[in-house]
Amino acid sequence: MTTLRIGLLGTGPWARGVHAPALAAHPGVELTGIWGRRAEAAAALAQAHDSRPYATPEELFADCDALAFALPPTVQGPLAVRAADAGRHLLLDKPVATSVPEARAVAEATERAGVASVVFFTARFGREEGAWIAAQAALGGWFTAHADWLSPVFSDGATSPYAHSPWRRDKGALWDLGPHALSVLLPVLGDAESVTAARGPADTVLLTMRHSSGAASSATVGLTAPPAAAGVEVTLRGAAGITALPHRQHGPEAAYHHAVDALLAAVGSGLPNACDVHFGLRVTEILAAAEQTLTPLMPLPS
Repeated sequence: MTTLRIGLLGTGPWARGVHAPALAAHPGVELTGIWGRRAEAAAALAQAHDSRPYATPEELFADCDALAFALPPTVQGPLAVRAADAGRHLLLDKPVATSVPEARAVAEATERAGVASVVFFTARFGREEGAWIAAQAALGGWFTAHADWLSPVFSDGATSPYAHSPWRRDKGALWDLGPHALSVLLPVLGDAESVTAARGPADTVLLTMRHSSGAASSATVGLTAPPAAAGVEVTLRGAAGITALPHRQHGPEAAYHHAVDALLAAVGSGLPNACDVHFGLRVTEILAAAEQTLTPLMPLPS
């Protein structure tokens, strides 16, 4: 297929560090332009990658075949509907939205327009992690699984650029890191048939799920972990023994490159990607159901 003209929506740290450089370097796409809610930031990012800034999303839509999103989920959802309605393919970030109606609206818009979609889950598109996930899903026979997805973004003394993210402050680790855990557990263990959630320290949440395969899983997610306790671990236990998610050997730019490859394949073949907007919708449905079960911590009687 010919080179895909793709526009970038967003100018924050994730857009500057991952999306823009990966899109500009990818041989299969042309980074047509950049729109952001701050015009000066869009201009600076476009200049850094030999692209051009756009004054409105619709002007960018008009010059593109596809749109990449690096925006808060509450902003991404409505703009993704507008982009799909304009006939543009979508490379979305996780979570697609933080409410089921908004995520469903995006999925329905892609159906109406017949456009391709991919949702970027870093682990799912990582070379080592993606291969491991596919291998464990094919092997099957898993009995239980546990995931720890713990980050020090909001811990005392942290210097993460995402510490100033209002939506992460508002929605916490359940919505920021929960999608990552689900993107690994669901393809291996099957859809979540039930989910509950319990609160831990600060924004930490413990999820427990029963899957369609019969397996049970749990996941602990948090953005306030002490730096020494932060990290990502996923362990599966089953008939084949015990296996763990391999640690990433490459930065998120490599995973994003693979997500762009996936969008190109979906556009070229007309076949949906396993991580399309419908999978993103299901992740939102599970997280919303988990959120409804959260209650304040209650001390046990002494």
